[in-house]
This record gives sequence, C-alpha cells and structure tokens, in this order.
Amino acid sequence: MGWIIALIVGGIAGWLASMVMNRDASMGIFWNIVVGCVGSVVGNLIANQFGIAGSVKEFSLTGLIVAFVGAVILLGIVNLVQRGRVR
Repeated sequence: MGWIIALIVGGIAGWLASMVMNRDASMGIFWNIVVGCVGSVVGNLIANQFGIAGSVKEFSLTGLIVAFVGAVILLGIVNLVQRGRVR
C-alpha cells in the first residue's frame, strides 16, 4: 500500500512542479509521476541534511512539500541542461 501512496503523492508533486515550471504541456501523467517520485528522493536527501523528515510512504503535508520542492529542483536542472537556462 505504501507504493501506491508514493505513486499518488509523486504524481501530484510532479504535476504541481510541472505547472510551476511551465512544463505541463510537454509532460504527460507518466512523466509527472516519474518526476515527482525522483524529485521526492532528491527532496528527501536535501531535507535530511536540514533535519526535516518528509516521507511519501504515508501521506503527509510535509512529504508532499518535500516531494514538490525536489521535483521543482529536478525540473530546474532539466531545463538548465536542455535549454541552457532555468525558466
């Protein structure tokens, strides 16, 4: 059940991050989930350095925020690599 929640939270975080970074038109639901889940890992690595615990295995607002921030960072890096600038 934890994996299903992680996919749902990852999808929501990836979708919100793609809306913020103006990438929503070029991404489908699959890539939103991938970006959200990978962004969650990135966000958790960064959050753990600051002592913030945000897990997406069980739904929490902290976990969603950490996944969202990680997804925004990930999309910023992708924009930087693809276009040479962050939107």
